[in-house]
Amino acid sequence: MAPVLASIVIAYLLEWIVTQLQSLKIPRFPAVILVFMGFLGFFFATFLVLLPLLWKQVISLFNDLPEMLLNGQKLLSGLVTQFPEFFSEAQVNALTSELLTEARNWAKVVLSISWSSITSLITGIVYLVLVPLLVFFFLKDRDRLMHWGGSFLPHKRGVLRKVSAEVNDQIGNYIRGKAVEILIVGSVTYAVFWFFGLQYAALLAFLVGISVLIPYVGGIVITIPVIVVAYFQWGFSAQFGYFMIVYSIVQGLDANIMVPLLFSEAVNLHPVAIVVATLFFGGLWGFWGVFFAIPLATLVKAVLNAWPKTVQARV
Repeated sequence: MAPVLASIVIAYLLEWIVTQLQSLKIPRFPAVILVFMGFLGFFFATFLVLLPLLWKQVISLFNDLPEMLLNGQKLLSGLVTQFPEFFSEAQVNALTSELLTEARNWAKVVLSISWSSITSLITGIVYLVLVPLLVFFFLKDRDRLMHWGGSFLPHKRGVLRKVSAEVNDQIGNYIRGKAVEILIVGSVTYAVFWFFGLQYAALLAFLVGISVLIPYVGGIVITIPVIVVAYFQWGFSAQFGYFMIVYSIVQGLDANIMVPLLFSEAVNLHPVAIVVATLFFGGLWGFWGVFFAIPLATLVKAVLNAWPKTVQARV
């Protein structure tokens, strides 16, 4: 069902563009064709160009990981010399040996997965064919599909109408905003990494872009591998300092300017509710649970707000 779910999300995102074209007096079917052709070019560019590039950098990273761990051991050995009361040589050697073993195990797993395998090839063909096809029909026959789905619902659905109106506005703004944020943050971060010549620039920029899906925590977590890769490439040098300053500026602009602009009216949830929703739905459904955590929390909130309140009789 992954292609169907992905197609529904993509069609939901593209529907807003179709609606904007219709507001310019373009009939729906030509608008759907224009939007679908643009999506088709982006989809195949991502599938045939970006994914192989990311895969190549993942393999390169795992090939270089043992050497990075050895350099890390040298760094920790220096800490043993400087702070013998906190670190011992045996602890450093045991930690490095364990990390090196795990890195080799993961490298074997990654290298054993190949695009040439029959299963991966079939899966890739299914996604290449089914996702664009489903997206086209979800856009083209939107009204028919909505009418068909509504035929299974009760005729009296006042609560459902209130919930759907509120959720559609907030979820639509949120998903579109997140998609725009991922594209902008990923592209700008890749430009910064490419300018400084950082290794694995495409892979790290992709992870930075995806990290915006996890509120508050994602940016902090993804910064750790970025710092590690930058340190092992440049050490504590001026280049490392300049890079961290620019990277921090990009993260600061995203958190303090882009997020308020994109989501000022999209979500009205307490930060604690957002964190709990991310942990709960992410634990249930993994990536898609994290992606839909805030919309699902918004849905729960809208249901609670629209639910008829019980009127207590006065004594």
